[in-house]
Amino acid sequence: MAKVIVVTSGKGGVGKTTTSASFSTGLAMRGNRTVVIDFDVGLRNLDLIMGCERRVVYDIINVINDEISLKQALIKDKNCDNLYILPASQTRDKDALNIEGVERILNELKETFDYIVCDSPAGIEFGAFMAMYFADEALIVTNPEVSSVRDSDRILGILAAKSKRAVEGREPVREHLLVTRYDPKRANAREMMSVADIQEILRIPLLGVIPESVSVLQASNSGMPVIHMEKSDVAEAYRDLVGRFIGDDLPIRFVDEEKLGFLKRLLGGR
Repeated sequence: MAKVIVVTSGKGGVGKTTTSASFSTGLAMRGNRTVVIDFDVGLRNLDLIMGCERRVVYDIINVINDEISLKQALIKDKNCDNLYILPASQTRDKDALNIEGVERILNELKETFDYIVCDSPAGIEFGAFMAMYFADEALIVTNPEVSSVRDSDRILGILAAKSKRAVEGREPVREHLLVTRYDPKRANAREMMSVADIQEILRIPLLGVIPESVSVLQASNSGMPVIHMEKSDVAEAYRDLVGRFIGDDLPIRFVDEEKLGFLKRLLGGR
């Protein structure tokens, strides 16, 4: 049965869209039919990171308004046969979304896809609520800083009280923690929160840690999900994340500070 997964966090700029792009790509690379939906109506950035901005003709609001069919709005990813993108509108307001329309789209997608990944906008307003409401599982994305963790805690409260599963008294949304932009050296120096600090506050299972890296910016600027970048720690971290999500028994990497060997110390850590 198809699963609806929301990638969410109250704070902007923590890596939700980067994560949505690489997570959905990773699922597709593992042979799962996957669709990723941009719920950031009015801004729309997922298509840029997925490298399909010039191929956007229709969007989720066109489908909700019955102006075109869902099939017409879906964009096939150029790198993965199993991956499709449903873009947001850049010219409409978030109020153009409605529960009935979103539910109809999700029900239709469930007939074809294994995973439906919902890229949530920042904040706790209507667009974010729509992305979260129908979720079966949630990736809570947070940076190792107090404001980001506090906003993530607020999102957990909304999922527990206002999701469709909560309203109907069903089994709660399954929550996973993803820590992005992590630097073990700075965490050890107490310049940022440690993974253990974040877990102690949020108290949800840790699914992955994404290290701080220039690879993310390079991939975004080239219109390619960072999971495709060879020999990149970030790509490896996202592949690990996907593997753990679908049941692989993998250790959490990129949490401990790398110990330099004698030669690296001699060369000043380079």
